[in-house]
Amino acid sequence: MLFRQLEYLLALSRERHFARAAQACHVSQPALSEALRKLEEELDVPLVRRGRKYEGLTPEGERIVVWAQRILADRDALKDEVDALRSGLSGRMRIGSVPTASGAVAQLTGPFCAAHPLVTVEVTADMQSVDILRQLQNFELDAGVTYLREDVSDGFHTVPLYQERYVLLLTAADGLARRTTATWAEASRLPLCMLTRAMQGRRVLDELFARAGAQPSPRLETDSVAALFAHVRTGRWAAVVPHAWLHVFGVPHGMRAVPLVEPAAAVPVGLVIAAREPGSVMARALTDIARTTDVAAALERVPGDPVR
Repeated sequence: MLFRQLEYLLALSRERHFARAAQACHVSQPALSEALRKLEEELDVPLVRRGRKYEGLTPEGERIVVWAQRILADRDALKDEVDALRSGLSGRMRIGSVPTASGAVAQLTGPFCAAHPLVTVEVTADMQSVDILRQLQNFELDAGVTYLREDVSDGFHTVPLYQERYVLLLTAADGLARRTTATWAEASRLPLCMLTRAMQGRRVLDELFARAGAQPSPRLETDSVAALFAHVRTGRWAAVVPHAWLHVFGVPHGMRAVPLVEPAAAVPVGLVIAAREPGSVMARALTDIARTTDVAAALERVPGDPVR
């Protein structure tokens, strides 16, 4: 069995098309098909349902894909470990983040890249929490930044980073903009733009509105926190945004950010990696950075505020 054969099987599982899988692996389609046929002979099980076109993997093939992911991830982890021992950490680290926490990721990638100049970092910042956890388990990510809630099981190691709390972002002309606080019930009566219901950040907000006995009726939904700021700027909307995003954008001219109370809520956000040994050397290095970086303090600093 060759690593190349397992790579071909993973590509076929991902692309679900022989020609696209071959293109992704930079080989001809006949070469990919022949390599998979030889893998089937060696394992003595059918892996691919073949017809006039690709019809999917067999149950045995789906199971072998899981093993292939693990074997190839262990191979890559071994190479990274050896490279780190020889000349320092190098290669590519993959981080996934929920949109509401993507502003915090830069607090980790900056010191990480300074400590490991040979590493390239790839950040995917528009992921749902469930997809982050799945891709960590499937060796498709090295680390994630997401909510530390009950769906983060014992199969993961976590490092708390900060407590996400919320402000009502609205135009300066709005009556609530002159207040020092606003309630969730008051916010629910405004023309809100919000994150989409598929996102955990939206589900967190829905829970908080429900605790206040309120039910907002947003007329506009988006998967981008930056888009919330853009829509509030038009003067037609208000939005509930994480306070941490004020560290990125500040409070734009003509807007106000009013802390939300009743309830005054905070939700933990942290770094998540898969709990496996020896695990990814990239993930271990990022964990070391997370444990020594005061992300919470950094996110409290809002551009334009006096230095405290």
